[in-house]
Amino acid sequence: MRYNFILIFSIALISVYHSTSSAQKVANDSLMKEYVPSDKELYATIVSMDKEYFDAYNQCDLEKQAFLYSDNLEFFHDKGGLTTSKQEVLDAISKNICGKVTRELVENSIEVYPIHNYGAVEIGYHKFYNNQEPEAIASPSKFIIVWHNDNGSWKLSKVISLH
Repeated sequence: MRYNFILIFSIALISVYHSTSSAQKVANDSLMKEYVPSDKELYATIVSMDKEYFDAYNQCDLEKQAFLYSDNLEFFHDKGGLTTSKQEVLDAISKNICGKVTRELVENSIEVYPIHNYGAVEIGYHKFYNNQEPEAIASPSKFIIVWHNDNGSWKLSKVISLH
């Protein structure tokens, strides 16, 4: 009798799990639609700005990076916290990144959303390679960049780096 109860309870639990996970999958599938930019010109602009910035990042062109950062920069790093000093960010890149790390965008991962009267939000995935450990595996990590359009001059105003 006791074993029958355990068997029936286990079967019921498995049925609930499968119906719940099936419902969650349907809900997730309906939310996860293929990204299509709402503004293709804006999308192309931000993808171009991403390339411009990270080319400078990979080549340790601190002058170009400084030009592309807003003076009111907020840099959020999941491990390092918040930095609001443009110069501190540049100093950290000079000390910890230059010649040591390169960034590679995960192909087709960028999404761009317009922010009315401000600019755009870029969301994507990238990998960082440690040049000092070429055999190390680079895992994709998510990033979010808020770009401010100041009369046609695009600046990184907020960066969220997640690993």
